[in-house]
Amino acid sequence: MNPRLAAARALAAVMAGKASLGTSLPTQLAKVEPRDQPLTRDLAFGTARWFQRLEGLANALLEKPLKAAEREVQALLLVGLYQLLYTRIPSHAAISETVGAAKALKKPWAGGLLNAVLRRAQREAAERLPALEHDPVIRLSHPRWLQKQLKADWPTDWEAICVANNQHPPLTLRCNALKTDRDCYLQQLADAGIAARACRFSPVGITLDSPCDVQQLPGFAEGLVSVQDEAAQLAAPLLDVQPGQRVLDACCAPGGKTCHLLELQPQLGELLALDLQPSRLQRVEENLQRLGLAATLLAADGRQLDAWWDGQPFQRILLDAPCSATGVIRRHPEIKLTRRAEDIPALVALQAELLDALWQTLEAGGVLVYATCSVLPEENSLQIAAFLARHADARLQETQTPAGIPGPLGRQLLPQEQGHDGFYLASLTKISSSAADNS
Repeated sequence: MNPRLAAARALAAVMAGKASLGTSLPTQLAKVEPRDQPLTRDLAFGTARWFQRLEGLANALLEKPLKAAEREVQALLLVGLYQLLYTRIPSHAAISETVGAAKALKKPWAGGLLNAVLRRAQREAAERLPALEHDPVIRLSHPRWLQKQLKADWPTDWEAICVANNQHPPLTLRCNALKTDRDCYLQQLADAGIAARACRFSPVGITLDSPCDVQQLPGFAEGLVSVQDEAAQLAAPLLDVQPGQRVLDACCAPGGKTCHLLELQPQLGELLALDLQPSRLQRVEENLQRLGLAATLLAADGRQLDAWWDGQPFQRILLDAPCSATGVIRRHPEIKLTRRAEDIPALVALQAELLDALWQTLEAGGVLVYATCSVLPEENSLQIAAFLARHADARLQETQTPAGIPGPLGRQLLPQEQGHDGFYLASLTKISSSAADNS
């Protein structure tokens, strides 16, 4: 399949609200020649990243909007515009290949339309875009609802958040402390000709200057390192896990934090890794096997204690809660197409239900770390404030990390160019019922 058509079809499924790129793109990649798969991936992710800007230009160039039923044609047009604006592909090749891809749609009119609009874009984009960019939705390529929310929540940082969201994400590694240390592995990378630097906040984190295939990394198959963003690397250490403890990793997939907990303390009594979807636990098992680690994996809804909890309390719980993922848009740019403002209240309610249920399984003196990859206070600091108001036996601990923005309720990390993702962390300890009554 033509890589432009493959990218457009993957994107059209996202635009229709039927998929993420993580689910739609692999199906299309399987139809493309291996040599064309990197291009297909770049076209799909790049077009999603700049969707609002490309859509704004397309609407200005079209004589009349395309109907909703013509999503594949619209997606192909946006893929063509992405090539003209953001790649080094020669304009004549970008236009001819995109128009050629339309033949597979069996819509004779589509090729002519694409040819005309893309040629207009080639001539007029430089003049038209400055006027269109008076609208920050087009200038920063974020949906209006999200821009308004970010501006309300982060009045001095919202534009920087949008800019960081539009960057290509770095490839960051977590060194396996059971098998190597950061200085040794940095030397191995240097010996292999791979430029890298130590992360600022994670003591086991390394960021590559340029992403590469993980199979090219020295010792990857042997478990010397794992791929994990620096922000996510800060969660497991907050639990301060000790030998013999029973630990719960709720919402654990794909298992990065599960493995990190075991690397920090291989002598745990038990680590129960819980996730709602059995299929997602397969990825957790693969990561554990590569690293030579073991945990108890269980597919269940964390809110339904009767279905999975044996009544034995945990000393530590990590809840990496389902969220809006507004802190990892640079890794999943289709979030800007699929997430809606009306999704947030349901997510907040789900997070609260998980917190309330899992809190029952934590013993007095135990610690629960709440984490999200969101930058919205409603899911983060305000969520924790509401939880503390509901639970007299909960106390907020100081979040022991220098990263992010300190606040009275946890630590908020905003996405950083060439740095960590957006993330939130809060550490809660459970006091005895008698102490709670006295307070």
